[in-house]
Formats: sequence, structure tokens, C-alpha cells
Amino acid sequence: MSDEVITSPPAGALAAPQGTVAASFSALESALDYLNAAEIEQVRQAFRFADQAHLGQLRNNGDPYVTHPIAVALQCTEWKLDVQALCAALMHDVLEDCGCSKADLVQQFGPQVADLVDGLTKLDKLEFDSREQNQAESFRKMLLAMARDVRVILIKLADRTHNMRTLGDVPRRKWGRISTETLEIYAPIAHRLGLNNNYRELQDLAFRHLHPWRYRALSKALEKSRNRRKDLVAKVRGEVEGALLRHGLEARIVGREKTLFSIYNKMDSKHLSFAQVTDLYGFRVILPELLDCYRALGILHQIYKPLPGKFRDYIAIAKMNGYQSLHTTLIGPFGANIEFQLRTPAMDVVAESGVAAHWLYKSSATDGPVVQEPDARWLQSLLDIQQVSQDAAEFWDHIKIDLFPDSVYVFTPKSRILTLAHGATVVDFAYTIHSDVGNRAIGAKINGEQVPLSTRLKNGDVIEILTSPHAQPNPSWLGFVKTGRARSKIRHHLKTLALEESQALGERLLLQALRAEGFIGLPDETDAPHQAVWDKLLRFAGNRSRRELLTDLGLGKRIAGMVAKKLAALLGEIGHKPDVLLISQERYGIAAEDQASQGVVSLDGSEGASVQYADCCLPIPGDRIVGYLGKGEGLVVHTDDCPSGKRLLHRDSERFLEVEWSEEPTRAFETSVLVTVNNGKGVLAKVAAALATAEADITHLHMGDERGQSTIDLRFALAVRDRVHLAQVLRQLKRTPAVVRAQRLRPQRPGS
Repeated sequence: MSDEVITSPPAGALAAPQGTVAASFSALESALDYLNAAEIEQVRQAFRFADQAHLGQLRNNGDPYVTHPIAVALQCTEWKLDVQALCAALMHDVLEDCGCSKADLVQQFGPQVADLVDGLTKLDKLEFDSREQNQAESFRKMLLAMARDVRVILIKLADRTHNMRTLGDVPRRKWGRISTETLEIYAPIAHRLGLNNNYRELQDLAFRHLHPWRYRALSKALEKSRNRRKDLVAKVRGEVEGALLRHGLEARIVGREKTLFSIYNKMDSKHLSFAQVTDLYGFRVILPELLDCYRALGILHQIYKPLPGKFRDYIAIAKMNGYQSLHTTLIGPFGANIEFQLRTPAMDVVAESGVAAHWLYKSSATDGPVVQEPDARWLQSLLDIQQVSQDAAEFWDHIKIDLFPDSVYVFTPKSRILTLAHGATVVDFAYTIHSDVGNRAIGAKINGEQVPLSTRLKNGDVIEILTSPHAQPNPSWLGFVKTGRARSKIRHHLKTLALEESQALGERLLLQALRAEGFIGLPDETDAPHQAVWDKLLRFAGNRSRRELLTDLGLGKRIAGMVAKKLAALLGEIGHKPDVLLISQERYGIAAEDQASQGVVSLDGSEGASVQYADCCLPIPGDRIVGYLGKGEGLVVHTDDCPSGKRLLHRDSERFLEVEWSEEPTRAFETSVLVTVNNGKGVLAKVAAALATAEADITHLHMGDERGQSTIDLRFALAVRDRVHLAQVLRQLKRTPAVVRAQRLRPQRPGS
């Protein structure tokens, strides 16, 4: 509706011809033979309601506007959708432009129809354009509507299909946006729902309006090719029919031609000319029973030679959208590649109509074939992603890679088949099993062999995930995971972890700053007077909750000293008095030795993402250090002689706070060491052996480009426990015969 210009006839003009409307509705009525008399009458009632609501409105081509919803409903009859869906299709625009209310629809047609129309109206208001944020939020709304009732998206796809068929009537300046949106959003959704006829039509219509000249040129080339290859198609059809009949198999053989868009895509991606595209034609072979498909496959492989690597069994392992067929590509007469798809009638319905097959068979006779409803895992996966992706642009980034993937089929140790995107890794598999399995993964076995978590999966792999209760997702996983589900789960876990750590750091900083104002401990927010204090403090800081305020303090978005001064003032208003002695101790250092470190942030390396150790100076335990509360990056620790830290101190002194090392750090810390050696055979091995003897881990090595010189510099990044351990490492290096000099690298002052 948003792309359709609605006009009223000019004053004095004749009303739009109602013969067009009558003919359109007559075509719709003739397609309602699967409904009973009462349901057909309900459809007529919906038509009369829509006709009255759109009275006087015209489409761009001058036809009465109501012909559009009739065409949408007619498309829905091809899928044999139920009466509620047909009524909603006829009235899908009445809420938006005709002054009708949802209450009117509930009263006349019931809540189901009203909800469908309301969901469609919300989708019609979506505007997809080049702005990523808007597109992302719009797709999120569409997904939620689809999750509530899949009929909403089916009607929307029928609406989009008719709009694309009549896009020539729309001003040409809109063609690009509407066609791009169709290719990026609606065609992939149609494909994932198994609506392959609509998927192919939407692609071709979008291609036609995006690249009119290329479309016309390809159309002419395909027409010429079709005339040249008539004999080939007839010959293949005759040979296949004859061979199947000789083996007692009755089959319906349908010729299939590659769509213009798929031909163009192949030419574009593989840099081919039209003449080089050899698989323009294919055949669909419809057989009565499932086992007949496998028998027919064997017969076909006796007639023509199969192309190696071009056989796919989608019957044994169906696609995620429910698609089932045997695919094989054979070398036919004159060396032409011809693809055959073998399936039963029930599989054919699902292959062309996807989720709509549910209604097709639901409305057929009770003794008709039973069709399994297509797999809903993809939709559930998108719902899971949207629940953990609060940011719309991030959500869009995650689902784009899930909309249109090729598939790889793998197995769990218990022989359960899972379908993942092509290129998926062990981590993707782990998150497909369960979020907790992914979060706790530490390793994996593929076909019984230990492999890294970044290993890409291949068809038929059997994967076992090794987990640990103390493991956490690694940010580096984001560099190789393929599926949107895994990416969103990893980001969500890391964000949650970082926020929890920032909250804990923020609480420590506020407690420290509050001591300087003469108060020990934060006020209890559960009792009424203190709750009022917290409410006023949150309004002052602009936060919605205590947790959010503490997190902002830990991330450096708020200054702990300013918040503490306000909190002290609010406590004074309700009669709390500061401890003068405590103020003196904290502000002026008049403190007992055992209290000297109170209020100082103690660091042991276990702080996580809320505390970062600056790359410019790489502090290690034993160094004198200072803490800088960067905006949005938490606490950044520098050595006290670091030039970068000193520049920050000069510029933002109020953001610095006192920090110290814990007596027992929990991990090793990285530092840089420069080792100058006499160049020769085995020198690097000797240096590495000396480092191993000193129990220092090498995390990185840079050798430079000094290969031809007698002495060279080796720059190591080493993990050491503290300054004492580093001194031992340097002594061990200096004892090595080939080493000329070994020293810790310090940050350089500007100009030095």
C-alpha cells in the first residue's frame, strides 16, 4: 500500500468501471471450490466490505483499487489458505487508509481475521530503505509478526508478488528501491518458507526492473537458445519416458528451464558468457512412491553418465524448509549437462509451496497423502537471535547471514542430523545444540579425532563437543563463526559478562569515593528513607536503576567522585553525618599503616573486561601504577612513568584514581623484551630454550628484516609473573652465549 498511489476520480468524471471489479472477483470466486458454502459467503462479505472501504480509490493504472486485494486473495487461493486468511487478504489495506477500526473488523469477522489484518497493516507501514538501522528494525517487526501467525507473511508475500507484477505502473524512480528490497528481504523469506514458485518469480521481476536492458538481452538470447534446443529436449524426454516405462515405472516428466535471474547470477559470479552456461535445462520427474525415486535414479544413471560430485539426496536429509528431492546432473546428448529432480507428488507440493503445503493438504480429501510440515528451526533460530540482540543493527547483521545459506549436514554422536550454513565451524555446531554447550566449549572431536574449535565442518562429519563448567566464550570466536545464532549468543554472553564486571568495579569505585566524603558503605536501598536517596541520586545521574549507575561508573561514563559528593549531600539531608576522622584519613593520608590501602583499587589480573592493562607500557606486578577511568572503556592501568598516562593525567586528572597490585596475582602478565643476538645457526632455538628454562611463555616474536647483519634484534612479547620473575628471565638470557644484550622495552617519550 505504501508504494501505491491512491487517487479519487476527478470531479464530474465517471466512476471507475465496475466491470473490472466484477471480472476480478468472478475469477476469485471460481477458485474457492475447496471452501464450503458458509465460508464462500464469508469471503463475499469481506469483498463487499473492502469494496465499500476502497470506494473511489484508484490504482496507478486507473483500475479500482479493490482489484489489488482481490488479486492478493487469488494468489492465496493457489496455496489453498483458509477462509480467515482470504478475508484478511481482501481487507489487508482497510485499516491503513479507509478509516476503519480493528473493533469494526472484530465485530463483523471475528478476532482472528482482525488480528491478521492488524498484523498486515503494521507490515505495510514498514519502510525499508538504505538506512541500515531502519531496515534492521523493520525486519525485526516483520519477524515477530511472522512468528505469531505465518499466514501474515504468506499474505504479505502474495501482496508483494502482485505489486511486483504491476511495478511497471509505478513511477520509475521507485523501481530500484522496491526491487532491491524484494531481492534482499522478500525473495529470501519466500525461499526459506519453501515457496519456490514465488521465490523465482520475485527474483525475475526484481531483476527485470533493476536491470531492464540486461533482462531484455538475456530474454532474447534464451528465446533463441530455446528454439535451437527443442530437438534436444524432446529427445531426452522421449528416452527417459521410454526407459522408465520399460522398467514398469509411470512418471510425469516436467521440463524445467533456468530462470533469467539465476542465469544472470551464474554469468556474473563465474564470469561466463551466455554461451558458456550449459545447464539451462532440467527435468522434474514425479513418481508415485518414494522407493520409485531411487529406482528411477538407477535407470537414469544407466541411460546417461552422471557428473561426478553432482548428486544430492534431499529425501534422506531434507532441507530446513522441508524440501525433499533427489538431484543428479547427467551428461546428455551432445555433451549437454542436464539436471534431474526426482520426487513424489507430495514432495512436489512441498517443493513448490513450502509452508503453504500444510493448507493444500489440509483442505484435500482425508485419504490424500500425508505431508510433513516444513521444519520451523530456521524461524525459531531467528527468534532466539532477536531475543539476545537488543541493538537492531546488530540483529540485522546476525540474520543476514542466516537468510540465504547453502547447507552442510552433520551428525551428533547420537546420530541426530543437524543442518548448518555452508562454512559453519565447530563453535556454530555447539551453539546449534544449546547455548550452554557453546558457552562452555573447550574443544571438539570430529569423527573421533581432536580438532580446533575453528575447524570448518563437512557433510557427514560426526561432531562431539568437549566442555568445561568454568569455560567462557572467547572474543576471537567472532572472527570465524558463520551462523547468526552463534554470533549473537557469543556477543550477548560477552556483553553480559562485561556489564557484570563493570558493575562490580563501579561499586568498588563508589565505595572508595564515598569514604573520602566520610561515609562507610552504600546506603541500603530496601528501607524507605534510603530508597528516596537512591531515587534522587539516579535522577541526578540520569540512570534508570542502581545497577545501571554502578555499571556506568565502572565503564567510566560517570565520575565516582562527583556521584559520591551528591550521595553524601543527600545522606546529609536525612540526618546522616560524615565521619570527620575518616575524611582526614582518606583525603590527607592521616591513616594508620594497616589502613593505608583502604579505598585503593587492588588488582590481581582476574578483573576481566572491566580492567585493561595499557598496551603502550604493559604494566606487570611490581611496577608502580596508576588507573585511568576511560569513557566507556572501564579502568585502564598504566605504569606511573608511562608518557601516554602522563598526557592523560595532564588533560583529565579527575579521571585518575589510586590502584595497587594484589599480594598474589592470579595470572601472568605480558611485557616486551628486546634481545640483541649474534646472528648464526640455532640462535633462535637457544634463546627460546633459555626462556623456557626461566619459565617465561613466548606470546609473540618479531625478528625484523636484518637477516644479513652480524647482530639482529629479536622483540619478544613474554608472559611473566612479576618484576622479580622478569629480572630472572633477563639474567637467564644474558647468560646465553649468543646474546649480546637483553632488556625490557619501555614506551618512548615523544621526540626521544
